[in-house]
Amino acid sequence: MPDESRTLSVFLAHRLRLVDYAQRIVGDHSRAEDVVQEAYLRFDSASRGRPFDEPLAYLYRIVRNLALDGLRQRTRESRFMIPADAADTDRAVDARPSPEAQAAGRSDLVALRAAIAELPPRARLALEFHRLEGQTIKEVAARLGISVGAAHGLIVDSLEYCRDRIQRRP
Repeated sequence: MPDESRTLSVFLAHRLRLVDYAQRIVGDHSRAEDVVQEAYLRFDSASRGRPFDEPLAYLYRIVRNLALDGLRQRTRESRFMIPADAADTDRAVDARPSPEAQAAGRSDLVALRAAIAELPPRARLALEFHRLEGQTIKEVAARLGISVGAAHGLIVDSLEYCRDRIQRRP
């Protein structure tokens, strides 16, 4: 059986169980469907030209990773979003940060910009590519002409430097 039809047959045979698995992680059926669809696209792309010993296990791993990534992203975003039930303006105004919090946020932003400017050029670029442009670590590595491990190290070290620099400012 060609790899493409084998990939599709594995996916179709287990799709409903994959959706159930993703739903247990993300807590929503429609998000689980989206996760499984994205997982299939990645699974299909990864399987081209190389067969897997355990294709179903690999597919489950992709679903798990995508579901957890989505959950983390929604958690991060929820910290900055006004709740959907705050439709009336009084409640929406209450959700705004206080002037003190706004001033502290501006101060943090100034300190962050200064910390980024202090980074060595390659570390600064790696951080900007990854955090500001949304590139994957693999893409950052390719763009800088370094290994994936070195790119990961640059990003982690840059983030730690910036965090430390912001925390120890007066």
